[in-house]
Amino acid sequence: MSEPPQTTPPRRSLIHHADFRRLWLGDGLGQLGAQLTGLALPILAVRHLNATEGQMGLLTAAETAAFLVIGLPVGAWVDRMRKRRVLILADLVRALTLAAVVTLAVTGHASMPALYIGALLISAASVFFDVSHQSYVPGLVGIDHIGEGNAKLQATQSVAMVVGPALGGALLRVISAPVVIAVNAVTYVLSAAAVGRIRANEQLPPEHTRRPLRVEIAEGLSFVLTQPLLRRIVACTGIANLFSAVSNALVVIYALRELGLDEAAYGTVLSAGAVGGLLGAALSDRLARWIGEGRIIPLSALAFVPGMALTPLAIALPVPPQVTLIVGGVLFSFSVVVYNVAQVSFRQRLCPPELLGRMNASVRFLVWGAMPLGGLLGGWLGHAFGVVPALWVAAAGTAVSVLPVLLSPLVGMRELPGPAPVLDQN
Repeated sequence: MSEPPQTTPPRRSLIHHADFRRLWLGDGLGQLGAQLTGLALPILAVRHLNATEGQMGLLTAAETAAFLVIGLPVGAWVDRMRKRRVLILADLVRALTLAAVVTLAVTGHASMPALYIGALLISAASVFFDVSHQSYVPGLVGIDHIGEGNAKLQATQSVAMVVGPALGGALLRVISAPVVIAVNAVTYVLSAAAVGRIRANEQLPPEHTRRPLRVEIAEGLSFVLTQPLLRRIVACTGIANLFSAVSNALVVIYALRELGLDEAAYGTVLSAGAVGGLLGAALSDRLARWIGEGRIIPLSALAFVPGMALTPLAIALPVPPQVTLIVGGVLFSFSVVVYNVAQVSFRQRLCPPELLGRMNASVRFLVWGAMPLGGLLGGWLGHAFGVVPALWVAAAGTAVSVLPVLLSPLVGMRELPGPAPVLDQN
């Protein structure tokens, strides 16, 4: 009599992982609040402080400047720290900074320089938070659950992008922008409390294994730049982020002044467009299995282009501008989420655990460091040539960003490689 075939037990969902649920809850609270501030802060600048194109470019640059200035050393620092503690402290710093901005605004002392300083402080805290967060997930859930964990976190971000702007737009009908920002300060405190309840113990590398900071930074950057596929993904993401920042610097001025939308209508547009991200998070794992985890990266990047181009087209097409903006937002957010789930999961799987912080920081430095430059470029283009021509430059630049992954082996790959060896820096 033959023995019954051996079957692999089904993999248990991270829904049952208590510590992941706490991280997930904290991330969701922070993401929701950040969406409220993402809507209210530029509206405060444009509507209440009469910000110019150049000033909005500076504000956009300040929001991501820390990734360019301190992005590389943060990775080495995070690899030496307990990441849960870093997440908590970063949330609390962001909460205190927003509370200070709100206090200045409600007492009549708000100014663009004050917003720049607040954005710079939040940017610095966000560098520590983002690098720690991406480096914390693999150790918390295990290598086999990385894809599921990233998909759930991306889904949460997408839900926040749907709910946050709509809620913010509704709140702005009855309360002021500073009060909406104050809600974000509260969500950051609640996020810190949720992460603080995580019980998993982190194992730090022994102190005797540490080397000079310069050597450890170089190791992380070298790992990123010597992995051929990762290098192409970083090039695509960095160029796309550069031109996305050009658009982000001007899109509030475009919507409120050029298209004539009010704050609530603009919030509704952002929320409806973000539905694409929610669909992307729900389908990303399935699409990667169907199309191939390598091939999905260039194909999703290709969809960035029409999504970005529909923004400047909104002023020219014979349909209500909200419709064009929503269609573009759905397509862009869907493709970005599918792209991010695939490439972040690949990076986390490819990188040795002891190098995760430095790898993530190096990637953040290269791809987010382009964003303050894009913000400054967008402000200059908007001032020199006008808002709509600047948005077309952003769309053209996005098309260029696709080339590194479209003209690469990724197009023909169903499966991506596994862990890579660490290069010896000695």
